[in-house]
Amino acid sequence: MPKTVVAIRHLMFEDVGCFAPVLEASGYELRYADAGIDSLREPMIEQADVLIVLGGPIGAYQEREYPVLAEELALLHKRLELDLPTLGICLGAQLMARALGAEVRPGPRSEIGFAPLMLTEAGARSPLATFGDAPVLHWHGDVFGLPPGTTRLASTEACTNQAFSRGPNILGTQFHPEGAGDAFERWLIGHAAQLVAEGEDIPSLRQHHAALAPQIRTNAENFLRRWLAELAG
Repeated sequence: MPKTVVAIRHLMFEDVGCFAPVLEASGYELRYADAGIDSLREPMIEQADVLIVLGGPIGAYQEREYPVLAEELALLHKRLELDLPTLGICLGAQLMARALGAEVRPGPRSEIGFAPLMLTEAGARSPLATFGDAPVLHWHGDVFGLPPGTTRLASTEACTNQAFSRGPNILGTQFHPEGAGDAFERWLIGHAAQLVAEGEDIPSLRQHHAALAPQIRTNAENFLRRWLAELAG
């Protein structure tokens, strides 16, 4: 039987991106669960060998507006309590932070574009080391506190908590390591209203992605490969 990885998706175009080939090569069968459409109480999701919670444009604190978030938080409480391999990206990391007792709130400004991480000593020993000082994709407006019992792995000037871990199995990244796939144009189209409201230079974002994507993709693939290899049984 192949191992299973379930990715909770909040937007159809924000999928696992460049992670997909690594998951397949590592022997995982990838399945998606679409938040707000699919039930997140299915045993397939709760018992997945790996859970990836992807990004989205809603706040991790908006359960009243988006009740599915309460369902996601309940799922994460269970998995984190059992130390089951869980990777959160952007909104996913924010939901993990909340499930672990940290505050999530709007940041002072949005962070959109490509910039390197500042790795902590722990981050330099973690799978994030594969990114080195190369740029990664940032696309968020909210920030989270460092959850109790976790270790900060990376920061940027605009965001103190860019990544955290709790042992080898629990990892959250505010940035988007998966975002160097071939679907970036869909991000630009799908987030058009936000980009205009934020005054972002869309042609510049497209050009930066075209120039940086090959290296980012390589680094991201190595990151995921290493994280999967270091998971505790």
